[in-house]
Amino acid sequence: MSPRRPLLALLLLLIAPALGAGAEPAASAGGVHIRIDSPQPGGLVQGRVHMAPIRGAAAAEGDGPADFDVMIAIDVSDSTNSASGADVNGNGVVGVNPRQELLPPGTYPDDVLSTDPGDSVLAAEIAAARALLEGLDAQRVRVGILTFAGEMDPKSGERAHSEQQDAWLELPLGGDLERARALLPGILSRGTRGATDFAAGIRLAITELAGLDGARSPGRRGARKVILFLTDGIPTFPIGSGGSCDPGDIEAAVNAARLARAAGITINTYAIGPAALTSPVAATEVARATNGTYTPVRRPADIVTALQGVSFANIDDVVVTNLTTGDFSTDVQLAPDGSFVGYVPVREGRNHLRVSALATDGARGAVELDLEFKVAELSDRELARELERVRERNKELQLLLERKRIEDFRAREQQRKELEIKPQATPGAP
Repeated sequence: MSPRRPLLALLLLLIAPALGAGAEPAASAGGVHIRIDSPQPGGLVQGRVHMAPIRGAAAAEGDGPADFDVMIAIDVSDSTNSASGADVNGNGVVGVNPRQELLPPGTYPDDVLSTDPGDSVLAAEIAAARALLEGLDAQRVRVGILTFAGEMDPKSGERAHSEQQDAWLELPLGGDLERARALLPGILSRGTRGATDFAAGIRLAITELAGLDGARSPGRRGARKVILFLTDGIPTFPIGSGGSCDPGDIEAAVNAARLARAAGITINTYAIGPAALTSPVAATEVARATNGTYTPVRRPADIVTALQGVSFANIDDVVVTNLTTGDFSTDVQLAPDGSFVGYVPVREGRNHLRVSALATDGARGAVELDLEFKVAELSDRELARELERVRERNKELQLLLERKRIEDFRAREQQRKELEIKPQATPGAP
């Protein structure tokens, strides 16, 4: 589940009155379709605390919330050995890139790009994929995993073999999310290889998602098809040397993306590291060609948060408002497929609620429903479960606040260092 965004929540509250009243709980309004799964309109909700759970799903396109087939494409080229800048493996040590530190010559071998291999960019990609899988609904989302790179000839730097395979299917599309999580550590332990072939990764994903000849994934009609494309760099294959990006490498990637669009597949690209902003052409064009999104992740460690916040349904936020009391929910968890669970303050008796959703493109929608609330005694088990939910939610919010505090501190420190090293004008100089 992704964390909620207070500014979006405030925006939804401000625009909610303009969305119209009296909508049915499964209607489409303002280009956003919202379905309420529970409670049923006019239904009775009982609880020991004056909070009512609201469950449903929202989508910004089509007739309503849909099923999804999602292929996670992970860059395993040699450059993903670089340090991510975070303690990804949680061992209390943050790995650094020796090439970027003032260390005595010979402290580390020349090929070491992270003093803690468990904190590499590849490790961050794997952690991001694992976090994403935690928030998916296996009833609606099938997931597949592939890796891509490109073996290089050590002498020429070009492809080692003319017909070589630069992308590998790790897991066919399926609803076994536990199996998907279980194979991720194996990708990390296997390590990296060679250059970066965008086109190979995209074409393999198309084969599986579209059910083309040679696909190992069972077909499924009607599902929306998405590729989440994680890379730390630019394409360097299939053309020329794997140590540099040729125009043909970008052209091959974009042509593959056009095939994806023809097959009804959307590609969301995540460019990780400095190349995300310095050389974004390939990643941006691949996303644009399929009406997908391009997300630059300058600090590789941030890919975990970025991927947790992805939305296949193009929904940015959901807010539940109790129009009877004027209260609204600040505790709505939104999954990538658009499904949500929220808790809204209620009073005993009848409560009139509005569920509002904001789409990525700015479209808005809302539905309204009534429920009856009655105070009831919870069993010890139910009470323990509710307390645990509140504790976990508070922990999430605390982690977000701590992360923001650290980021602000680092930004101030960077600004201070820049001021310290800024050349000072010599007195009397023109």
